Amino acid sequence: MPIDRGVLTLTQWLSPAYPVGAFAYSCGLEGAVDLGQVAEEASLEAWLRDMLHHGAGHGDALFLSAAYRADTPEDVAEVDATARAFAPSRERLQEAAHLGAAFGKITGAVWAQDIDGLTYPVAVGRAARLAGLPQDLTTAMYLQAMLSNLLAAAQRLMPLGQSAAQAMLHRLTPLCSAIAVQTAQGDLDTLSSTSFLADIASMHHETQYSRIFRT
Repeated sequence: MPIDRGVLTLTQWLSPAYPVGAFAYSCGLEGAVDLGQVAEEASLEAWLRDMLHHGAGHGDALFLSAAYRADTPEDVAEVDATARAFAPSRERLQEAAHLGAAFGKITGAVWAQDIDGLTYPVAVGRAARLAGLPQDLTTAMYLQAMLSNLLAAAQRLMPLGQSAAQAMLHRLTPLCSAIAVQTAQGDLDTLSSTSFLADIASMHHETQYSRIFRT
């Protein structure tokens, strides 16, 4: 069976080794731990599941899909403006912008793509479209990479072993595929977020006394 180069490209783009600096961000998880909303495995898994279903995960999947389906740079810019306006806090906007800038810089240099100045999910969606990579796989792998990064952050913030983290990732991975299917049309009219505690945690993090992560 021939090896799919598209899968290998996505694996490279979404690997922890890809120099976007995702390890420095926790998407508000550090704030949730500090507030006591996340304290052990069960509450962590519930937080991650809600984030995927009703918060940043679902929103990012919509932005990625909308950017992928956009036909012109102007359409992509409009998607990006919506992504920036939808950020629930200053730090979350910085996270999306900084990761997107880093992704655009390295991907533009290696793949000769013009994707500067975009937020992270929009940059990934646009890059995948320009590279001819499958949209559904791109979205699912983006969400799995987001989960992997958050679980790595959780291991530094709370008692969580490597085996437990990988088992949790295994349980939540099917949700990544399901959300990729749900958001495939990139319809921003369906954009919403009801993960209010996660949003509040990201705001709390801005003034948190002791911090490991940038968000």
